[in-house]
Amino acid sequence: MKCDSTLYRAAPPSLAVKPRLIRHLFLPPLIIALMIGLGYIGFWVSEHYGIRSLSENGQRQLELHARAVESEISKYTYLPSLLELESSVSQLLADPSPELRQRVNEYLEGLNRRSRSRAIYVMDTTGRVLATSNWRDVDSYLGEDLSFRAYFQNAVRGQPGRFYGIGSTSGEPGYYLAHGLEEHGKITGVAVVKVRLEAMEERWQRARLEAFVSDENGIIILSSDPARRLKSVLPLSDDTKERLARSLQYYWYPLNELQPLAREKLAEGEEKLTFPANSELVSDEENISYLSQTRPLSDTPWNFTLLTPLQDLRREAINQGILVAVAFALVAFLLIAWNERRKVIATRLAAREALQEANNQLERRITERTTDLRASNERLKSQIRERRLAEETLRRAQDELVQAGKLAAIGQMSTSIAHELNQPLAALRTLSGNTVRFLERGQLDVASTNLKTINELIDRMGRITASLRSFARRGDDKGQACLGKAVDAALQLLGGRMESAPVQVHREFDDVQVCIDQTRLEQILVNLIGNAFDAMQAQPLPELWLEGEEFDGKYRLRVRDNGHGIDAEARKHLFEPFFTTKPGEQGLGLGLTLSASLAAATGGHLGVEHPASGGTTFVLSLPLVSPTPAEPI
Repeated sequence: MKCDSTLYRAAPPSLAVKPRLIRHLFLPPLIIALMIGLGYIGFWVSEHYGIRSLSENGQRQLELHARAVESEISKYTYLPSLLELESSVSQLLADPSPELRQRVNEYLEGLNRRSRSRAIYVMDTTGRVLATSNWRDVDSYLGEDLSFRAYFQNAVRGQPGRFYGIGSTSGEPGYYLAHGLEEHGKITGVAVVKVRLEAMEERWQRARLEAFVSDENGIIILSSDPARRLKSVLPLSDDTKERLARSLQYYWYPLNELQPLAREKLAEGEEKLTFPANSELVSDEENISYLSQTRPLSDTPWNFTLLTPLQDLRREAINQGILVAVAFALVAFLLIAWNERRKVIATRLAAREALQEANNQLERRITERTTDLRASNERLKSQIRERRLAEETLRRAQDELVQAGKLAAIGQMSTSIAHELNQPLAALRTLSGNTVRFLERGQLDVASTNLKTINELIDRMGRITASLRSFARRGDDKGQACLGKAVDAALQLLGGRMESAPVQVHREFDDVQVCIDQTRLEQILVNLIGNAFDAMQAQPLPELWLEGEEFDGKYRLRVRDNGHGIDAEARKHLFEPFFTTKPGEQGLGLGLTLSASLAAATGGHLGVEHPASGGTTFVLSLPLVSPTPAEPI
């Protein structure tokens, strides 16, 4: 059959619909993704070059403020050595007397007032303060032993003593400058000047400057933010903390580490840090980022750190990123509008050609559709016949399946009844044999008791079969049972096995009322206790623990033995029907399955535990009987 080539002439316009739909679905997410990407690139580039410019300006600021700190420190360096020129100081060190001490005290007091230092004092070579400028104050240093201070130890060896610490007497921080006083080439004492540097912190705060100075131990000793003072910029080991605590350099401060929220290394001596905002400087930000620039201070082992806020730079970078994204969006919108206009014109031309072609194909397609409808009608009739045949087959299969289910239920019920009656029949066999012997001996009372017990066991077997029928129908899963009575009945049923192998039973449970039929509870306990007896056959001293506790509206009874336990492979199949670990035909493998089903039917649960000490523990959880509310009078 030869196909008409004109049938495919209008295909391109119709096939163009699917790519157009794809473009309409994926183009907006693509434009948005490009906007976000270009905006982020614009933000990153703006921030990068902004940080570079800020770093160059920060270097000049860093140098300026670092020289100011160096100048503040260096203007007091000459002062301790100046005391070598005072003869009264040399005389006091050579021959300490009250008159000379008072004379030197007054001289140091005047010198301290003129130099505007915090305190000036003189110590002998043992570290004892002989004279001080604050001799009039209550917290005077006069007579104190400061030999443990590092600045004294350096100065007495002829080295410059430079030390920042917190005074052990006043608890006031200060910068200590010590100088060994020499006479005839021998050090006879030490002169110390204590300087307060808080004025620089006040100047930084007034200038809205974020900066701090850290000493040789990495401890911040000066800071524009009081919250950062006496914190460590580097992690301190436990040995270092203990050494600093013994030296009392920082008094009893904890010296916690200053941990920024974020840290990014930019260059040598430059970092990008994020700290909680200083409420005195910034009130509308929770966190603030800084450009950290650090420079060592000359003549001291200290470092000066300048923190330049980056929030203005970040806002400017965000604005630049937004402008880039908006510009790209505008260009993309113009390109899309131009492209849509072009496609509208092309679509109109294609539609005109397609309409003409459709008019030519209409008659031919009507004929083709009529033929297709007739063929479809025949196929539909055939499918209806096949479906009716399938329904009949399915109905017959369902009837056969129901019959098979009935037969399976009858088989399971008969097996369960045989299993449950096995143990009472064994007890009946034992009691009947004993009764015959007692009758032969003339012990009628004992024989009468055994006959009563046999009668009770026969009644119990009737209750078991009735209970199993009720369980198969799921008719009556409710009832109340006494736990103590059920345990006694189970132990009585298994009395013959206990006589053959004496078992020590530990009863540690309450005689509570639980929501389960009395016979079903006895069935469960007979299975659990009987399994425990089987597991302890090889034990020289078998012991059985019956322990109970109340938990979350239920009562848990633990049946624990000291038998050989259950291996790991058998634990996976404990509650599967017809699985047993007993040899031969001693067990059918339905006891635990039936017990778990009986417990679950009343809203309870039967589980198993494997103690590390050995043995096996079955845990039976049953709902407690709620007390009946009293009727109102």
